[in-house]
Amino acid sequence: MKKYTFISAFTLLAAMALPAAAAPGRTAITAAQVAGAINGMGMSVSADQVTLLTEVSASTGSPNLKVQSMEPWGDRRLKVRMDCATHQECLPFYVSVRCNPEGGTNTVAIATGQSSLMNQQSVSDAKSFAMRAGSRATLLLEKGRVHIKLSVICLENGAAGQRIRVESKDPQKTYIAEIVDGSILRGSL
Repeated sequence: MKKYTFISAFTLLAAMALPAAAAPGRTAITAAQVAGAINGMGMSVSADQVTLLTEVSASTGSPNLKVQSMEPWGDRRLKVRMDCATHQECLPFYVSVRCNPEGGTNTVAIATGQSSLMNQQSVSDAKSFAMRAGSRATLLLEKGRVHIKLSVICLENGAAGQRIRVESKDPQKTYIAEIVDGSILRGSL
């Protein structure tokens, strides 16, 4: 009985010590691939700034990764939701991106994964934005006598008078709202 227990314990310890590997026929997604997808959205990120929060694999060697969302996550980090172009390639996953300590464009040039809705202004114009992606703001929703005030996170950069996408915290809903100033947006019900 002791021999069986010893063998079982040894097998379990050996299995726990081995790093998880991609399933047969699948390829591990790397930090460099994630950084490339984020760079394609207009944010300058190197592979050493990206931390995969779990082992992620794809059915192909070079999956078509898409950035779905970004939000502030702790001090000088972003939580980025990634996905493949098709769900057959990979499942959605999260990564952590460390921003440059000097600030720069990395902290303001956050883009979302839907390029048709992205603000098309260049990063060099970032100082002219009243709202920056990832910043917190107040959304005023109005219709008739109903007035609702929501705390939201901006998903796009924008100047006063422009319409951008924002997301409420609880429950997570996306709205299109017009920028009034640096902290107020206006929408309709």
